[in-house]
Amino acid sequence: MADTLVSSQISELIAAGKPMLEFDNVSIGFEGNQVLVGVTFSVAHGETRILLGPAGGGKSVLMKLANGLIEPDTGEIRVFGRSLKEMTQRELFEMRAHIGMVFQESALFDSLNVEDNVAYRLHEEHVDPVEVHERVVEVLQFVELEKAIDKFPAELSGGMRRRVSIARAIISRPDLILYDSPMGGLDPITSNTIIELVVKQRDVSHTTCLLITHRLQDAFTLATHRYNLQKLCMESIPDGGIATETRFLVLNEGKVVFDGTTLELTHTEDPWLRRYIE
Repeated sequence: MADTLVSSQISELIAAGKPMLEFDNVSIGFEGNQVLVGVTFSVAHGETRILLGPAGGGKSVLMKLANGLIEPDTGEIRVFGRSLKEMTQRELFEMRAHIGMVFQESALFDSLNVEDNVAYRLHEEHVDPVEVHERVVEVLQFVELEKAIDKFPAELSGGMRRRVSIARAIISRPDLILYDSPMGGLDPITSNTIIELVVKQRDVSHTTCLLITHRLQDAFTLATHRYNLQKLCMESIPDGGIATETRFLVLNEGKVVFDGTTLELTHTEDPWLRRYIE
């Protein structure tokens, strides 16, 4: 019943054209050090928002705030139209059932095989075991890892573990995905595989997402490529085209220094941004 209620709220939000995620003048600090200062932005339904900025600029803290894992000192965060500070712990749990989370470290359970890692949330929700297995196979096929279903994390490469993490995030068919540096620490070839999966999820399922990356090349690949359903691969958008649903947010020293489209970022006249992107 609760899940039906949240789903209904999300449907109403989409129909009204309202944001799926909103930060309104959010600030937070730890031990006297301000990490985020007056952060304001929103993410529309179906939008891929790429979060950039120097290391230590508060990007991962912002991601934890978006998932309700920590609370801001000031300001308001709304997810699916509801203020997080007004939610009970039960309501936060119900809200998170509609959010997929991909960590840089993958955060897999070493004692569970791939199938049980991917199915973990469904087991917690007491979904019928037959349906669980079918959905695990489906998402593993999506990330092209169905042959690894019985393997354990220790038997997988770093890129494979990251793909399992993505499978676990999307198995619940989330309305919002939070990617915390999914390409971090990977070699360029493996990183490109993860980018292709993110693009595939964006273009096939049209899922709203917020994604952190530390590599500008990865960010611009996301913004200039599409997933071709006929060829089953990622390819450049013809004639130098840009994915219009992909937008950028840049943080520096805890503050938003850019919020806009790919073209606006690449044509910025701001001196700091020019140095950063060049």
